Amino acid sequence: MAQQNIARQPDNYELLGQRIQKIINSPAAQRTRSAFLHKAPDESLQDWKQLLAEIAEADNVSLQEQADGGVKLSWTLVVD
Repeated sequence: MAQQNIARQPDNYELLGQRIQKIINSPAAQRTRSAFLHKAPDESLQDWKQLLAEIAEADNVSLQEQADGGVKLSWTLVVD
C-alpha cells in the first residue's frame, strides 16, 4: 500500500511565530537590529504572551513594552 504524504497544517502558535520571524528577518529590522511587534486581533493573547516569553529568554535580546500595546524587540550581535 502506498503511503501518502499529508502535510500538517501549522497551528495558530506556529503561524504567529512565522509572522514574527518574517518581521525580524526583514532587511529593515536586520539593519537596525530591532523590530516593533504587535499582536494581531485574531491571535490568541496566550500564544502572544508565550512567544514573547520565549523571545525574552534568548541571550542579547531585549523587549520593551510600548504605549500602544506593542513591543519593541532589540538585539545585539556578539562577535567571538
